[in-house]
Amino acid sequence: MNRWTVRIDGSIVPDPQKIGGKAASIARMTALGLRVPPAFVVTTEACRAFLSNREIPDDGWTEIESGIAWLEAETGRSFGGSSRPLLVAVRSGAAVSMPGMMDTVLDLGINGETEAALARETGDPAFAAQTRARFEELFARIVLRGSCEEVPHDPRHQLRRAVIAVFESSRSRRARAYRKHHGLTDDLPTAVTVQAMVFGNLDDRSGTGVLFTRNPLTGAPVPYGEFLSRAQGEDVVSGARTPASLDSLSELMPRAHEELLAAGRLLENVERDVQDVEFTIERDTLFLLQTRTAKRSADAAVRIAVDLARDGKIGKDEAISRLTAAQVRAVLRPRLSQATRAATRVLARGEPASPGVGAGAVVEDCDEAERRAAEGERVVLVRPTTSPEDVHGIIAAQAVITEVGGSTSHAAVVSRSLNKPCVVGCGPGTAAVLAGRNATVDGDGGEVLEGVVDLEEPRERDHPYLAELAAWAGNRRLLDILDARDSKS
Repeated sequence: MNRWTVRIDGSIVPDPQKIGGKAASIARMTALGLRVPPAFVVTTEACRAFLSNREIPDDGWTEIESGIAWLEAETGRSFGGSSRPLLVAVRSGAAVSMPGMMDTVLDLGINGETEAALARETGDPAFAAQTRARFEELFARIVLRGSCEEVPHDPRHQLRRAVIAVFESSRSRRARAYRKHHGLTDDLPTAVTVQAMVFGNLDDRSGTGVLFTRNPLTGAPVPYGEFLSRAQGEDVVSGARTPASLDSLSELMPRAHEELLAAGRLLENVERDVQDVEFTIERDTLFLLQTRTAKRSADAAVRIAVDLARDGKIGKDEAISRLTAAQVRAVLRPRLSQATRAATRVLARGEPASPGVGAGAVVEDCDEAERRAAEGERVVLVRPTTSPEDVHGIIAAQAVITEVGGSTSHAAVVSRSLNKPCVVGCGPGTAAVLAGRNATVDGDGGEVLEGVVDLEEPRERDHPYLAELAAWAGNRRLLDILDARDSKS
């Protein structure tokens, strides 16, 4: 039995404390018979060993080599080979979700020889060259972190450096900021998932996207998501390109679209909660990369809890237990009245990505947002797009605005998890227009309004889902129940 690595072959679902949440989801999907690229994991125990000794034992690297050999056998490809080359994605993944760790490195294993082999196999030298250029940019930025080093030529050296970089990222500033905000212990290790690549950027019958099995903004029980053709996974979550809705996938590749929705229904039924599913399509063939319990707005959390109980997927007591007092307060926080919205000048419009209203001085720099918020000032963060490097600025801000990106971009997902109002995709130049102004962000309507405007406060008994939850609890005030529970825990 391996000490430092675990193969994800569908035979078991290993402990997420050992392999991380991402890899555990891969194991669950594989065990369900869903199509998932094969993967193995360098465990959290290996991370602890590295952080203690600044190196991984020799037998750890021997196991990683064995894992690569297993991927070669599973895919019929060769890592660093001159024909049918195997490229891999290297992902961080802790047992507890921690935005802020190392970004994913895609296409690892490519060099001059494997680029030529990929060009011969696909018949598309431009695709092979683009794949190599993308990998080298990612590796230099994420692993070498802007140093003057050259990207290693040897695929095994590339892999060694990437694994170490993942381990080191668990102690990064941005990971520490996220743990501190959520009251998590600061010594959490991360695992490393090494997964065979599939190519959403291969041709017009390829692409990548994200499916939510229910709407994460409103909680409506309809599939929700985004898709980019000729793209790889990070293109969607980075927000660098504004994706299309899943409807575009249903028109372009209806078979893959229906297979995706069927997989989503299965995963929601098995997990008994709304799922956030990352997927890639390579030449009409759907591959699932990850599923996880979807981050959702407070409004969506309340509706989803009620709907799941109505559907019989969870009990009424569990529906109440899934909510927090903070979520209920967020649902009941002051909102814009229709009269106020109509009377106030709109500075920018975009896509509503996280509900609620936040106001303050608009700043472009995350460090400035953090500093001014620490001094007691209310600030709104505006960025072209956000990345894990910006988590501390998002935490400090009252609301978030981006110029590009959709509702499954990094800014949208993190804002929802933090119950921060967010509007995305407001257009190039928005930051320059808004910076230095006072503004109010309406995450419900997707608008940025001039100044700090007056709000109105809703009542629990007037909210249909909160009222139903309170009725299930014996007609007691829901906030009183949750506050009492939280004070005991």
